[in-house]
Amino acid sequence: MLKTLGKFIFMIELGYKHIRVFKRTYFHPFMSLKHAYKQLSKDRQAYSNSVIDFLNIEVQLIGEVPQRDRMIYAINHRSLLDIIVMEHIFSKYDKNGTWIAKQELFDAFYGDFFRYSGCISVDLENGRGLLKFFKEIKKILSKIDDFNIYIFPEGERNKKPGILEFQSGAQKIAKANKLDVVPVFINDSLEKVFKHAPYKEKKIVEVHIGDIVNHENLQKEYTDFVKSAKGENN
Repeated sequence: MLKTLGKFIFMIELGYKHIRVFKRTYFHPFMSLKHAYKQLSKDRQAYSNSVIDFLNIEVQLIGEVPQRDRMIYAINHRSLLDIIVMEHIFSKYDKNGTWIAKQELFDAFYGDFFRYSGCISVDLENGRGLLKFFKEIKKILSKIDDFNIYIFPEGERNKKPGILEFQSGAQKIAKANKLDVVPVFINDSLEKVFKHAPYKEKKIVEVHIGDIVNHENLQKEYTDFVKSAKGENN
């Protein structure tokens, strides 16, 4: 009980400290969009690295993070640690980008963390909101040449084995902006990893990075990639 309480207290306190850090960039009157997103990316990564260290987790990367940017990273989603683990990886490759998140996350008690850290909200039920969202993505990509988009194509946290049917968002973003997709598979149930953390001995978490794929057959390409990563026959 105390172990569980301790890690939540640590993450919440650290999160609120970083919200203040985010706000300095978010509300800066003279900072360019490119510089702002670069700084917010670094600050999210610093938060994530602190959490990874506290929980005593080590990320083992299988595959290679592409050198080039302007990509969509399509990632499976099972835990609140998914973002933290991925930001830890991105910190090692100096990646600049943002997360696409549902509007409801921005309305939750930790919403300010998403709002001021540079994440982009999308309201799937609002046609006008969707139009605004796609215009915002296009504007950012037109002004930042090393920008990447991170998204959970399943659209929600998956509590079942396998991969849920993808929502259309990742494919539409890729098509509208002529972006290739990097498939990412976190080969662990990070919800269970988080439950038993922090660890006395280093806990290894595997993350697979696949070859760049086209958006046209994203669900099939991703499913085949996951099967390969898990050593399953097609």
